[in-house]
Amino acid sequence: MSLWGGRFQDGSSAMFRRVNDSLPFDRALASQDIRGSIAWSKAICKAGVLTQDEQQQLESALQALLVKAENDTLDFDASSEEDIHSFVEATLIEQLGDIARKLHTGRSRNDQVATDFRLWCRDHVDLLVADLENVRASLLNTANNNKTVILPGYTHLQRAQPVRYPHWCLAYVEMFKRDISRLQDLKARLNKCPLGSGALAGTTYPIDRHEIAKDLGFDSPCLNSLDAVSDRDFVLEILFAASTSMMHMSRMAEDLIFFNSGEAGFITLGDQVTSGSSLMPQKKNPDALELIRGKCGRVFGSLQGMLVTMKGLPLAYNKDMQEDKEGVLDAVTQWHICLCIACEVLDSIKLDSERCAKAAREGYANATELADYLVAKGIPFRTAHDISGQVVLAALEQKVAIEQLELTELKKYSDLIEDDVYEILQLDYLVDKRSILGGTGIAPVSAALAAELAATSTNK
Repeated sequence: MSLWGGRFQDGSSAMFRRVNDSLPFDRALASQDIRGSIAWSKAICKAGVLTQDEQQQLESALQALLVKAENDTLDFDASSEEDIHSFVEATLIEQLGDIARKLHTGRSRNDQVATDFRLWCRDHVDLLVADLENVRASLLNTANNNKTVILPGYTHLQRAQPVRYPHWCLAYVEMFKRDISRLQDLKARLNKCPLGSGALAGTTYPIDRHEIAKDLGFDSPCLNSLDAVSDRDFVLEILFAASTSMMHMSRMAEDLIFFNSGEAGFITLGDQVTSGSSLMPQKKNPDALELIRGKCGRVFGSLQGMLVTMKGLPLAYNKDMQEDKEGVLDAVTQWHICLCIACEVLDSIKLDSERCAKAAREGYANATELADYLVAKGIPFRTAHDISGQVVLAALEQKVAIEQLELTELKKYSDLIEDDVYEILQLDYLVDKRSILGGTGIAPVSAALAAELAATSTNK
């Protein structure tokens, strides 16, 4: 059944249907389309289009369809309908006849699909927030189980200054908290109801759009009919949120891939998130992390594709907008999968604390502490920086750590260096000295971790 066939004498070609028909993917919006149709049946009943009995028959049939949609038992594959809207209407007509033919009165597929898609996005925002909270919880769990572990911190992928492992975890907690806030922010903007906007100019029937919006859980109706049917900002916002969050996960995956490498050896990943080689029996590959990293491009592509689709469209609705769904459906699915597998990866991590500490001691990460030590003795920082650099060169030539140099050797570079220098060059000291808010010392890290754990417990 076509919703627009009366003006046409010939049927659509097979190739046109292949490019035009959207049921193969917009079937994902079945529940939302049915919920919107229930609300619309109530609205047009109050407007005098349906009798009370007709509305009740329609709502009863739609509720039965909704149960099937939510149980995933609707038979889409046997249908030749163009889209989810015609599928639902054809199913109702088969059951109720002419009563069902009244349902579309005053409504366009333009405001119908805009409503359906906003409902779908809103439903999935809540699910994605829960996914992100789970990743946050997994990060906090591995951090809490390894509170005292120290490993190298990096800039330019070179050892810079040592940090506590929980501090590394909490950096990603901050990123995922921002991802959650982005979803919560965009939900407020997308939660406006387009239904009643018609094709582009509204409807002539006395529909109470505020009541429809309330019935469907929207905060309010969209205020401009042209904008309501052609706005896809909410789609772009979800794709941007997905892309940003996937970027965060990809960065975390890259860190963990390196930490898991033979060159670093800081962590071991569980068998359940790794795979082997068909040729090399010794291999244990971090495939889950590599797939998270790899799927980033796929999600980024959906955002770019939607931006390019929308950039040249005049008001109001254009069929180009049908391209909005496949990208979002896929991006949200991939985002969800990656968030779930990220939890499994994080929960499987085992740290080698000795290997981490050994690496943190190497790379002359305590050179900054030596410079600060000299500053405390009254030497200007720039001079202290130069002296510390010369000490690093001497240690490199002798292939030893700074703290392994004899005091007589250190005094060649400054007479102010005394025995007390060795205390400040120790790993725990130089890490815990950074006790400022946001630092990697044991005190601020423990406080931050406790606060996050308490917040997570409260959220539950």
